[in-house]
Amino acid sequence: MAAFPEGTPCWVDAALPDVEAGKRFYGELFGWTFQQQGDGPYADVFSDGKLVAALAPKTDGRMPTVWGVYFATPDAAVLAGRITAAGGQVIVPPNPVGFPGASGIAATAADPGGAVFGLWEAGDRAGFEKQGKPGSYCWAEVYTRDKERADPFYETVFGYTGTDLEDDSVDFRLWSPRGAEPGEETAIGGRSVITDAFPAEMPDHFLIYFCVDDCDEAAAAVTRLDGRVQAPPFDTPYGRIAVLTDNQGATFAVLAEPETEADDEIAAKEAEDAAK
Repeated sequence: MAAFPEGTPCWVDAALPDVEAGKRFYGELFGWTFQQQGDGPYADVFSDGKLVAALAPKTDGRMPTVWGVYFATPDAAVLAGRITAAGGQVIVPPNPVGFPGASGIAATAADPGGAVFGLWEAGDRAGFEKQGKPGSYCWAEVYTRDKERADPFYETVFGYTGTDLEDDSVDFRLWSPRGAEPGEETAIGGRSVITDAFPAEMPDHFLIYFCVDDCDEAAAAVTRLDGRVQAPPFDTPYGRIAVLTDNQGATFAVLAEPETEADDEIAAKEAEDAAK
């Protein structure tokens, strides 16, 4: 499997107090299946038989219960150096993962505002085998209180080109990877701002999105599974979105993309065939 371009989100995982409870929650919500990595507690997550994420146990109860994103790099050590030089922090230096370190090299870092993210230098495992489809990752954005530091940090470290949304009511910046024409068609993530509408204690953080067929059904399922709806389903030009928290405290978002004319034609053809 080919490695992802540098700066592209290539993996997500959740750090949970109880991985088995996480399997029950997300298995019911997304239809995921799971496989343990060797004898350890780290569980690979599959959708339609393809790798989409992982669930990991928290090694320290003081750690936050969160979903985290990893950005691809051909050299985690070099990228860690750029992070430090740009005013960020390397929390966990690059280390081999897997036995005997064949899966890849991982590191954990934080931007100048404290938002935490991972680095992944691919070995045998490149990252997602499925993304952008129901049951898998589709988007990530960093929420910051200081965009004047966050924007140049990510654009320096990863070489992103930024595009600000034309909607003056939303302070949001799209990021496209190095060498790509900036804009919505090439964007791989973005930056939002933590305003006064958010709790005062909310830290800078990444929000991870998963694709679903029906946003409202997903929100209802989270409530049924003893999770919480942080932001009820609402419509955007990119689809219907809800921000949710699982029953252990990890927050994530779901996105149901708007149907296209091609989708309508496929549905009509399926209905026609069923009527014959």
